[in-house]
Amino acid sequence: MKSLNLKRLIPAAAMALALVAGGAQAQRHPGMGGPGMMGGMMGGHVEHMLDLVDATDAQRTQIKTIMDTARKELKTQQDALRSLHEQGLALFSATNVDAAAIEALRVKGSALHEQVSKRMSQAMIDVARVLTPEQRAKLAAKMKQRQARMAEHMKSRGGQ
Repeated sequence: MKSLNLKRLIPAAAMALALVAGGAQAQRHPGMGGPGMMGGMMGGHVEHMLDLVDATDAQRTQIKTIMDTARKELKTQQDALRSLHEQGLALFSATNVDAAAIEALRVKGSALHEQVSKRMSQAMIDVARVLTPEQRAKLAAKMKQRQARMAEHMKSRGGQ
């Protein structure tokens, strides 16, 4: 198997990350579209990205499967992270702050974040392997343009 060029892998990885994270965000914020938002992510943002690179039907099917599988696998970790967050709030608001308990919670959270990061990275690699080098390069160029627009937008709003 050929080694993947990192300059081309990173944009595809960023797309996969956005897809997985976007799906997770939609699950956490039902007011932003509810359960249907997950389908909207595949129907909207992902489809748009795949349209930009002229993905074949076979590629679309493979990438949808990759992203759906990753989202399902990440749901458990996301639920656990949400629980840790709630526990942290309870510890913070307690009459007596238990530093050891807060540290233990932080360690658990770090381990969960590592699991999520690892799974998301694998999804990114899997997506990158489905796309051709030309598609990844085209996607990278589009993402670079989008990043520049976002930076300009943030600058105009007084952001960094």
